Amino acid sequence: MHCEAVGKRYGRGPWILREVDLRLAPGEVLAVLGANGSGKSTLLRILAGLTRPTTGRLTGPATTRRAAVGYVPDRFTAHERLTAAAYLTHLGRIRGLSTAAARRRAGQLLDRLALVGGPDAALRTLSKGNAQKVALAQALLVPPDLLVLDEPWSGLDASAHTVLAELIAETAAEGGSVVFTDHREALAEAHATAVRAIADGRVTARAAPGPGAAVPPAELVLAGPAPDAPAPDATAPDAAAPDAAAPDAPDWRELPGVLALTRRGPELHLRVDQAHADAVLLTALRHRWSVRAVTRPTAPPVPEPAAEPAARTARR
Repeated sequence: MHCEAVGKRYGRGPWILREVDLRLAPGEVLAVLGANGSGKSTLLRILAGLTRPTTGRLTGPATTRRAAVGYVPDRFTAHERLTAAAYLTHLGRIRGLSTAAARRRAGQLLDRLALVGGPDAALRTLSKGNAQKVALAQALLVPPDLLVLDEPWSGLDASAHTVLAELIAETAAEGGSVVFTDHREALAEAHATAVRAIADGRVTARAAPGPGAAVPPAELVLAGPAPDAPAPDATAPDAAAPDAAAPDAPDWRELPGVLALTRRGPELHLRVDQAHADAVLLTALRHRWSVRAVTRPTAPPVPEPAAEPAARTARR
């Protein structure tokens, strides 16, 4: 897909997007970073074919009627009385699948995303995070040529956080193009092959780090507090902190620097940008979580330039 000089405004209102040029190649995963109100959602709606640009045009195979486009909006509110399985089966049939194939695919995706309540849960009873799982499943019922995700990690639990990263990678490996938005730079860079920033309606390229410049993330292994864990000493210096005595788990996915989460039995494995590792560890300790292991890989050494031949430096 090629987005050529795309601009968007509503009526005589201000320009939301200006002269946007983007190329999405098969197998590419593009992350778009930007603040709220920067035009991210408008750009994604244009890419998904839901909104027409005011100026410019979109070209390429992903813009044809035959292209399969999967789209997850920033807010998926489904108040239908249908169950998750019935809703996804209906959408699958609309997209050309047989009833049996649609039901089977829906079950596979919901099982993989671990929908609370299972496939027979009514849509109107789902929490935000579980509604997001259904939204992801509907976008992937048919292998998409273009997968468009607006803040896809928002509200997901730790296990689904990891599954989403796997689904994005699998879509790209099958030749689909993926574009997603997020406000966390470290997360975007961890899952994308290219990153763009959007501000004041303009999209700019982000420079990729040079070889050997990136420091590998830290690996943290945590275990939740025991039910009878003693409360922190009220006289401790940090006891006045708002979360000092909180026995529940922090919202790990929202902590700065957290790139990926995997739950393995009672343990939680986190990949964290090294610049934020100490802050994440401090948060864990304040919530009375145990630190089982910390691995801090070092960046590969940068080779020193070869010494100049003596003949060039020796004084004659």
